[in-house]
Amino acid sequence: MERYVIFSDVSIRDGIGIEVYVGDEMVLEIFRDDAKKARTISLYKEDFPLNRLEYYIALFNREIPTDFIN
Repeated sequence: MERYVIFSDVSIRDGIGIEVYVGDEMVLEIFRDDAKKARTISLYKEDFPLNRLEYYIALFNREIPTDFIN
């Protein structure tokens, strides 16, 4: 079962993102880093389907504000 979690990180990094899980395994993270003024994708599973990646990028763009916070 696939699911996602919206999270914020203000300790090591400074920003907000989504984590995607298949079962209990995190397979993908999309993160808006306010300190670096950057958005990044980290894949933790090889061969993650492109259509699912596109779905989560669109979800990230809908759910996470685009403006960086100082």
